[in-house]
Amino acid sequence: MSADRTSAHEEYRAARDLLLRLRGDHAAARAAFRWPRAEHFNWALDWFDVIAEGNDRPALELLGRPAEDGSVPVVDRVSFAELSARSDALATALRERGVARGDRVLVLLGTRTELWETLLGCVKLGAVVVPGYQDLTRDEAADRITRGRIRHLVCAPELLPLLDALPVPGLRTAPGADRAGWSPYPDTRAPGRRPFLPDGPTRAADPSFCYFTSGTTSLPKLVEHSHAGYGVGHLSSLYWSGLRPGDRHLNLSAPGWAKHSWSSFFVPWAAEATVLAPPDGGLPPDVLPRVLATQGVTSLCAPPSAWRAMLPYVSGGTGSPRLREATAAGEPLTAETAARVQAAWGVRIRDGYGQTEATALIGRAPGGAEPLAPLGHPLPGYRIVLRDPETGEQGETGEVCVDLTDRPPGLMRGYADLPERTAEAFAGGLYRTGDRGERCADGSIRLLGRMDEVFKSHGHRVSPPEIEAVLRTHPEVADAAVVPRPDPHGGLAPYAVVELHGAPAGGPGPAGPGAVPGAGCETSGDRHRRVGDELLALAAERLAPVFVPHGVEVVPRLPRTRSGKVRRGALTPGPGGR
Repeated sequence: MSADRTSAHEEYRAARDLLLRLRGDHAAARAAFRWPRAEHFNWALDWFDVIAEGNDRPALELLGRPAEDGSVPVVDRVSFAELSARSDALATALRERGVARGDRVLVLLGTRTELWETLLGCVKLGAVVVPGYQDLTRDEAADRITRGRIRHLVCAPELLPLLDALPVPGLRTAPGADRAGWSPYPDTRAPGRRPFLPDGPTRAADPSFCYFTSGTTSLPKLVEHSHAGYGVGHLSSLYWSGLRPGDRHLNLSAPGWAKHSWSSFFVPWAAEATVLAPPDGGLPPDVLPRVLATQGVTSLCAPPSAWRAMLPYVSGGTGSPRLREATAAGEPLTAETAARVQAAWGVRIRDGYGQTEATALIGRAPGGAEPLAPLGHPLPGYRIVLRDPETGEQGETGEVCVDLTDRPPGLMRGYADLPERTAEAFAGGLYRTGDRGERCADGSIRLLGRMDEVFKSHGHRVSPPEIEAVLRTHPEVADAAVVPRPDPHGGLAPYAVVELHGAPAGGPGPAGPGAVPGAGCETSGDRHRRVGDELLALAAERLAPVFVPHGVEVVPRLPRTRSGKVRRGALTPGPGGR
């Protein structure tokens, strides 16, 4: 390894080791941490390959689908050393087939070993990885290929018919491909594999990963990150995760979303931990606790919706998981969910916040005894300010922004081919997240929702997540969304739209004040009215009057984006809702 690469590795290791050493002291970690700033850095070559040399510990274990008895087997296990060699072979083969530094490669492999080989191989080569999810439609694939200016395609064999006629000018490859226009995936396990020799140093500022946003309010944008952006930037995510060398980490995010690269690629291997990957489609919530226990999982990262879905199957006893770290991200975590898991398993779920455009920004430190709510403090390497959108002044409430005085590498390079949107995001010496928050007395930050979702009702600013958190405490509510709707007396008022556990397949039923539950065997309509009444009473008991919903509507399923976020814009008033 050259002197420059040795220096980059040592600087990265020193920063990582400092965060591991100060994992329980958030204030000290923030004060001492400094971002590595090497001009040349390739995370796969300068970090992963170094820790993988001669390392036979498992880097990756793929979990299969549950058997009839509920057990979940490990269907593939790959060591650090073997994955390093396979990704070397892949990078060499891709270069020989025309993939060059800076080319964009759409990766649609799902949960299979080839995915991790491809991610590492492309990073080594300097190609730009554009991950996608497995259930995209033909129109979505065409849009991503065109707007993403995709040059090469690596996909799962079952997707070949979907992608056959789409315009990809370069390499099209898939494992086991035997089809005109496609070449077989390179044999990365063949004997006599050659080590990959890079054609030059990788500039840390060069593009490395591109992710399409979830597109909750507009056409998905393509977020571009540099080699430093994810390779170095995810040191903040590593600190939040609490992972240590030798851990066994399970993340429920699916391939194709930025959170998957956080928690199933950069963070665990930065910590020298093992990635356990669930099968495509995930694992049922009733099976997950057994998997955690039998597979010796020490860390689980899951969205709050997944934690809530597991609650009916959480119980104490000798068969309980022995988690040391439990984390949640993607939406606000309720204190009730965290308390029930802690009571059963003895582990505190720590909330965290980041974006496709940034690595982990805010969260609770591992090993601390801080209260579970609100969200947490700024993570090492980030200075967070709150900006009033009307006055532009910084204060104790407003848009969550990152101070760019010493620009953190974990922020995106920008939105690809959208210079005006990029300029809007980086303006006035700040990166503007589009989320609203408030600072609490202890310096921690509470999120109040997206800037375009917070609304005024009769002079008061209403934050949907705070109302939703109360509604989700009802035992029959699977999920809830609060949206503004016209108030008959003028202005806007909060209305709740909820999805119930065991929701019937029938249509939605409105509920509001004055509804009378039916007698005897409860029909779905009776249930909707009863739960609506109970939710309004619960809200009146726990919220200020201005925040109490003016009506409740029950729907079979809340509309969601591909990444699972609720599409509030699609929620329209139901019949009789008030």
